[in-house]
Order: sequence, then C-alpha cells, then structure tokens
Amino acid sequence: MNLQIETLEATKLALIERTRKHSFLARCRAGTVTLDELKLMLVQQGLYSTYFTRYLCAMMANLPSNQEVLALAENLFEELGLAPDSPRPHYLIYRDMLEHFGLTLERARPLPGTRQLIDAMFANCRDPNPARGLGALCLGAEALVPAVYSDILAGFSACGAQPEELEFFRIHVECDDGHAETIRDIMVQLAAGDNDQIDQMLEAGRHLVDARLAFFSSIETAHHLAWVAAEPEAA
Repeated sequence: MNLQIETLEATKLALIERTRKHSFLARCRAGTVTLDELKLMLVQQGLYSTYFTRYLCAMMANLPSNQEVLALAENLFEELGLAPDSPRPHYLIYRDMLEHFGLTLERARPLPGTRQLIDAMFANCRDPNPARGLGALCLGAEALVPAVYSDILAGFSACGAQPEELEFFRIHVECDDGHAETIRDIMVQLAAGDNDQIDQMLEAGRHLVDARLAFFSSIETAHHLAWVAAEPEAA
C-alpha cells in the first residue's frame, strides 16, 4: 500500500509540474498575463466548473460501496453549500466573481479546449471502472487546484485585482488539498492488490492534464485571434 501511495504522490507532483509549465500559467506567475485573458479564462473555467457536481455524482455512482460514497459526500456537500463551514453553494460564489468583472456565462460558448476538458472529465467519471473517475478527479483536477489557482491568483494580483474579488479561487486553494487526499485514500483502497487499477488511475490523470493544457492553449489562441481582429480597428 505504501508503494501505491508513493506512486500516486510522485505522479501527482509530476502532473502539477507539467501543468504549471504551460505558458499561460507561467505568464500568470510572471505578472505578464493580461486582464482580458484572465477574464476569458474565467468564463471558460466557469463553463467547465458548472458541471463539477455532475462529474462527482457520475463517478460516485460507480463506487463499489456506500462507504466510499459517504467519504466523498463531504466534497459534494461543500460544493452545494450544505456543509457547516461552507454555507454557500460554490456556483453562486463563482457567479458573484464573474459579475464583479462584468462577466456572465449566459450565451457563452465553450472554446475547443474547454469542450475537450468537459468531455474528458465526463468520459472518465462515467466509466464503469471507478478507477478512471477517481484518477481523473484526483490527479487531473483536485490535486492540481492549489498550485494552478495560486498561479491564477498571482496573475489577477498583477493586474490589480483584490483578494476579496477572487473568493472562489481562494477557498479552493485552501480546501482542495483535503479533497484530493480523500479521493487518494479511496484510490489506494480500490487498488489494493491490483496494479492494473493504479495504471488506470494514472492514465486517467494524464488524460485530464492533457485536456487541461489544451484548455489553456485554447484561451491563448482565442485571445490572440481577438487581438489580431481588433488591430485594424485600432489602426
């Protein structure tokens, strides 16, 4: 079991490092990302995050017993605003953040990378083998959040945004490490004595990181195309 934990932790760190090497996040850390790019990211991330409780429920439906379902229920309750220390649904916190920046998800359309990310998460969470959904949600999402959201917060800070304007990101930096550990513990139990399950988890995590990188690349491409299209008007 210790070897399984070591394998999962090593893969988690490698996937975090790989994700943070993307130029979008590197520019967030360097303070060279633009506010327009960050606002575009907010809308696209909002489209992906809208489905988060459904990703989680789809994966929970494939868990082998109610014990694992109960362990993950805390994550679900926090998302829905039903936990004592998280009394407000996270989607409302995100909506308030969007409104502060003059944004809305109404009539917003997902970029190709956003659609790829949504489809990848649903595909893994709906897989009858729960190892796929667990790997996707842990290694490909929750485990990345503290590092990725910290980079995004740095980008917003460089653009003059105040911490209180970004509550959604701040609370997830603080709580998602615990969520990842909860899922990891279930992964270890599920994979006990079955290395094939570990391989499935790692593959799903890598699949989601590939999709996340495509998500960031889509944002950069869309922003560049919008900038090029606006150039003649500026001239």
